[in-house]
Amino acid sequence: MNVATSSESESEFESVPPSVSLPLSPAPSPSPSPSSSLPPSLSHSSSPFPVVHASLAAGYVYAAATRHAEETERSGRLHPEVVAALTDAGLARHFVPRRWGGTAGTFTGLLDTIAGVGAACASTAWCGVLLAAHGRLAAHLPAEGQRDLWGDSPDTRIAAAVVPPAGRLTRVPGGWRLSGEWAFASGIEHAEWVLLASLDHTGTGAPAYRVLAVPRERVRVKETWDAVGLRATGSHSVVIDEAEAVFVPERRTFLRETLMSGAREAAEPGRAPAPCHQVPYPLVAALLFAAPALGAARGALDAWTVLTGLRRLPDGRPLTQDPVAQQTLARCAAEIDAAWLLLRAAAVRADEWGGAGTSGGTGVGYGAAAGAGAGAGAGAVSGVGVSGGSGSGSGVGSGVGSGGDAGVLATALNQRDSAVAVDLLVGAVERLMRSGGARGLISGGGLERAWRDLHAIAAHAALQPAPAAAAYAATVFPSGA
Repeated sequence: MNVATSSESESEFESVPPSVSLPLSPAPSPSPSPSSSLPPSLSHSSSPFPVVHASLAAGYVYAAATRHAEETERSGRLHPEVVAALTDAGLARHFVPRRWGGTAGTFTGLLDTIAGVGAACASTAWCGVLLAAHGRLAAHLPAEGQRDLWGDSPDTRIAAAVVPPAGRLTRVPGGWRLSGEWAFASGIEHAEWVLLASLDHTGTGAPAYRVLAVPRERVRVKETWDAVGLRATGSHSVVIDEAEAVFVPERRTFLRETLMSGAREAAEPGRAPAPCHQVPYPLVAALLFAAPALGAARGALDAWTVLTGLRRLPDGRPLTQDPVAQQTLARCAAEIDAAWLLLRAAAVRADEWGGAGTSGGTGVGYGAAAGAGAGAGAGAVSGVGVSGGSGSGSGVGSGVGSGGDAGVLATALNQRDSAVAVDLLVGAVERLMRSGGARGLISGGGLERAWRDLHAIAAHAALQPAPAAAAYAATVFPSGA
């Protein structure tokens, strides 16, 4: 991707809404080396943006995604310029440990960025959030395994297919022999490494759930993703044929239990893990999958507003003067904002869990103030209570400490808030679609594309309302009631 001239840059950024920002502060990185398995347009070594200009690069993600949205939809893959912009913006390094030049960033910063990009293209936002999320997963590898991925650059792009486990795993001297097929490896087309999960049956007890890092060139992509929404995420299957089984050294594997509990020890002796690596996977999985939905809904509202401005009532007046259209606008905008508040609360809860493990300050906190289980009080039922912290923070705290029952409660709150937020977004965009007129149905339009993308996101298992409700109810109703 070439750097635009100053006049081109200004014209492009006129279309970028103020909500598009990248509050990332990457640390200086080592000089990257070219990737032999990728074309120059997708090699992170060709990035024209110094790390210090990550926020500028984030604007290019939005601008590039907007420019290529229709082509992306037709081709079913992200344009190379969009992939380069995602990398340049620091998304691949967002959760990479600082020792490798990564950011070890926050969930709130990632939410804001992904929601902004998603307003232009939900497929781009989905790939972007997973670039960051997969870097966080890989940070659970031993130090020497991390070196294999990030020794040359923190901008290594990683795909993953870790739920459910699949394939065949055999213990061999020094590591593991891996083969099989895994589904839904989003972003595999532009990845340099892929994380795969398989069950280890070598022990005497229950099989161990093991995650393994494999170079992208060692797997074969089986093009299985031809979906109604999120068409360009490249969520294809990956295959390692038995005849070409891959050797994975011990340093490139870890057990799922580390993800489920959060890192307690850094890969490097004598260092504490970064806050973002201490957060248990179940506490943030739904939040990360929901972030692109927020952007898609904002994009749908923008597209509907433009379409409505072009329409006329039978008497010739602008449709914008119709009370029904005005009520639709107000209600949908409010529901989208409400969803943002829920997701923001979940992100704050995750950041505070990985930081001090307590509320961020005085004032109103999003979460249960009194703890988990029966008798938790009104704060646990509503999810909004008085923050328990005494510092001088923002006044928006989780009200949930770390460890034990608090971990169950924090996870349940985040699953609840993410599922309800996506439900609000689906309802809002359904209403926009029903009132968008014939133009809103035309293929290639922003409204119908956002509608399809949002339904694809809402179908994800992590965002289903019933299990989220059950998990939350278990923290409120008395045991056995």
